[in-house]
Amino acid sequence: MSGSRKFVHAGWLALILWLPFAATAAERITLEHDGLTLVGHLQSVSEPADGVVLMLHGTLAHGRMEIMATVQDLLAERGLNSLSVNLSYGIDGRDGMFECDRPVTHGLDAHFAELQAWRAWLADQGYGPVTLLGHSRGGNQIARFYHEYGPGDVRALVLIAPSTYDADRAAADYEAQTGMPLATALGQAEELLRMEQPDTRLTGVRFLYCEELDVAPAAFLAYYRPEQAHDTPTVIDGVDIPALVIIGSEDDVVADLPERMAGLVDDANIASVTIDGADHFFRDFFADDVADAVVDFLD
Repeated sequence: MSGSRKFVHAGWLALILWLPFAATAAERITLEHDGLTLVGHLQSVSEPADGVVLMLHGTLAHGRMEIMATVQDLLAERGLNSLSVNLSYGIDGRDGMFECDRPVTHGLDAHFAELQAWRAWLADQGYGPVTLLGHSRGGNQIARFYHEYGPGDVRALVLIAPSTYDADRAAADYEAQTGMPLATALGQAEELLRMEQPDTRLTGVRFLYCEELDVAPAAFLAYYRPEQAHDTPTVIDGVDIPALVIIGSEDDVVADLPERMAGLVDDANIASVTIDGADHFFRDFFADDVADAVVDFLD
């Protein structure tokens, strides 16, 4: 009998410990936009008027990849509402990683329109003010979204290992990957637009992590045309709201980020924190450090 009691007590203890996490499980949300179903995941753990973090993933990823899901869940444990969204890349109801198995038709303008649609949805649900958070290339894109759209309900930016950019390095990398000068591919895309053929795709070109893909010219140009807007420190220079940049000391993806951020140390609106030992994806306990940094910053 005593063994049975121990089993029952242990079962109740496990249930009690499990319940808080079950109560904050991310809810899958869909939103109709421009003929597509967009997908996001909402963690609602406090009143909508307490604010919300709108989260954007990195290159060809999704809103519940490991770093996004972990940080979102940790923010929920700390009492912060959040919505982590998937860019559609023109795919209806897109979930999971982009598998390089279909054409890309969406560039940055389409990404920003989707973010604006989600921001409007949050406002309709009573959520605000909004903190914009992005990881890696998503950090760059969320900063550019704020810079170009400037929605008035945004109170802060949080950029986790945001992308940096050097035009010469980008061109050299593309040619090393493909054997084709980047300028050649850019010229092909520009020619299609000049001939008013925006729906005619570049065929079998390298696109980000995909070795061969059919890509709309505007989408290719949005990602590869040499522009300083690809460089996140440049984008946030002079930003008019508080911005936090989170750096991993062992990050070899944006290894030049600390150096690039050094030029912004005198900007009163920009703060940075370096997490010792973390790489680009802030796995395991480093994700707790990210969540703590976000909470401390917003407090």
